[in-house]
Amino acid sequence: MGNKAIIRLTSLGAAIAWIILFFSDLTILFSDTKGLAPGIPLWLPGVMLDIYLIMLYYHYKFRIEKDENLNFTDLLWKVFATGLIVTVVSLSIRFVIFLLGNTTLPGHILFGDSVYLINLSLFFSFLVAAYTSWKRLIIYQKSKWLIRTWRVFEFLLLFVLIYDSLRIELNEGIFIMLMIILGLIALVLSANMKWVAYLNFKQKWTSLLLLLLTLFYLGYFFYTVSRQSDIISEASTSFLDFRSHIFNISLFGFVMMYSIFSFLVILFNLPTSSVFEQKLEEVVNFQRLSQSIQTEQSEESVYNILLESSVSSVFADAAWLEIRGTNQDTRLFSYQISEKDALEITNHIKNQNIKGVLDQGSDKTRNLSKYLASLKGGRFRSVLAFPILVKGESIGTLALLKELPEGFTKEMTRIISTFANQAGISIENFRLLEEAFQNERYKEELKIAKTVQKSLLPQKLEQDMQYDIAAFSRSADEVGGDYYDTLRINDHEVAMIIADVSGKGTTAAFHMSQMKGIFHSLAQQQLDPKEFMVRANMALKHCLERGSFISATYFVVDSKEKKIYYARAGHCPVLYYNSSTSKAEYLKDKGTALGMIKTKDYCNFIETYELPYASGDIMILYTDGVTEAKDKKGAEFDYDRLKQTVEEVTDKSPKEIQEHLIKKLYEYSGTDEINDDYTTMIVKFN
Repeated sequence: MGNKAIIRLTSLGAAIAWIILFFSDLTILFSDTKGLAPGIPLWLPGVMLDIYLIMLYYHYKFRIEKDENLNFTDLLWKVFATGLIVTVVSLSIRFVIFLLGNTTLPGHILFGDSVYLINLSLFFSFLVAAYTSWKRLIIYQKSKWLIRTWRVFEFLLLFVLIYDSLRIELNEGIFIMLMIILGLIALVLSANMKWVAYLNFKQKWTSLLLLLLTLFYLGYFFYTVSRQSDIISEASTSFLDFRSHIFNISLFGFVMMYSIFSFLVILFNLPTSSVFEQKLEEVVNFQRLSQSIQTEQSEESVYNILLESSVSSVFADAAWLEIRGTNQDTRLFSYQISEKDALEITNHIKNQNIKGVLDQGSDKTRNLSKYLASLKGGRFRSVLAFPILVKGESIGTLALLKELPEGFTKEMTRIISTFANQAGISIENFRLLEEAFQNERYKEELKIAKTVQKSLLPQKLEQDMQYDIAAFSRSADEVGGDYYDTLRINDHEVAMIIADVSGKGTTAAFHMSQMKGIFHSLAQQQLDPKEFMVRANMALKHCLERGSFISATYFVVDSKEKKIYYARAGHCPVLYYNSSTSKAEYLKDKGTALGMIKTKDYCNFIETYELPYASGDIMILYTDGVTEAKDKKGAEFDYDRLKQTVEEVTDKSPKEIQEHLIKKLYEYSGTDEINDDYTTMIVKFN
């Protein structure tokens, strides 16, 4: 059954439960005021209220909790919109009562109870919507401890709900202890505010406004239904008083508590938002400089990035970058200053014999206002300069200017120094590549890259008592794009990956290094294989150029459950030998390569699969270079021959199986020169 069908079904169930609740409570109240037997069970309204709450919970669970497209502010907007709608409805009812004036209808107890029940249903609709949204915010960064704590919290809420309905008799001490535990867990969960750190300054202001309105809605409804219940209780006690149900108060208390905590945490984080965003911008700028050798086409692009990054990081009013060429020709890149003005400032500093500024001395933050003020027509009072060094030699100068005296701090000096050093490294890398092409030293550079690539592959694979692993990789070019790795997640789970970057050479090796970083960062978060692939795709979609992609298969081997959980992203199907049937079969599961789909829809093209393993089973992971290896006639090694080769040595160790397979590949090819990368990883379960 789809989400939309479940949402409609739960809406219908909630409506039916509320209608029964409405008429049963009115019937009991009417009978009590007339001294008659109600003819229906007195517990019916309470049970209907519980069913109404359960229907609301599942309604919002599939409407909010299952919607993966909602971000943090979207969730707050959902809560705000729900609160706005129910508050407008409630205020409309108050307006109608106001129009009725002093007529007898507003003072009738049944009319009052009807209004009370309508407001109560609106109140709980808003509470459950907020509860579901808070749940997503709390467990944003999932951990086993957090998930277990939340489950205990929900179990206790369910227990309280059942207790309210059935009026279970408990020892008073036990009940008080359960309530204390429930309150403490709610307090601990309310302290989970990690999502706040991901909001920018504007989003924090928006969130504060939305949370303030949420608190207003909560206060308004609690006051409204409490006041109405007080009025009705004066005439009769035979009605559904929401305050007599512990679950209702617990739910309200938790939603109110998390709303207040969120408001205060965001409010206290507001002053540091600009600093955080500035630091983030510095990191982004530094990353741009670091990756310029892969993304930019010329030295000029690095100069422009350096100038833009430096100006934005220290809020300079003007800047210039002077670069001296090999033929003593000079190029000037400027921001908010003309070449003539830059030359005047340079000559003025030299004429004043000011040391340690443009000649890159140690004191770069000295107050130069008395010198710069003497420059006719000059508007700048602070200057900060750094050399651009390539191979230890200065090729230029970066100068930043401010109109205020002492406008640059030591912290700004450190930042710009880092930028200038990184720019020098990037420029040096550009020139090294140019020299390599010009002097036919490209192969030597590739050998260096090959060494780096080999260092990216694991020197030692994770070991476990329940299985043995052997791996092999050889590149067709000096540098290849095949990648395999293992990482222990905890004492009984090990993550494994095998990947193949499209193309060959240095570009493939670069993307391989990105894949390694993604694997090591995401695998430690104990993600479901599908979620791992979705996040990896999000990380790679901006890094991979058009037409490039990475096929991969990600595994989590659980030695406790004796199961393999995996997701396949367009990679070669896993060859799995089942010892019980003595047959090897390919696991042909769906999955699209990373980088092929650069939208959020990628989650629809990947799945998590589960596979139990037993002693003697063998899992063969490989890249397409193995099955596509060709003989002298151009015929491929293919899947059937791979399967047959493995079945010949199923009684051997993984290392022996690997050696047998590689031997067969080279015999089939008839040469040591391969046309694609060979990579295998063989896992045999004990």
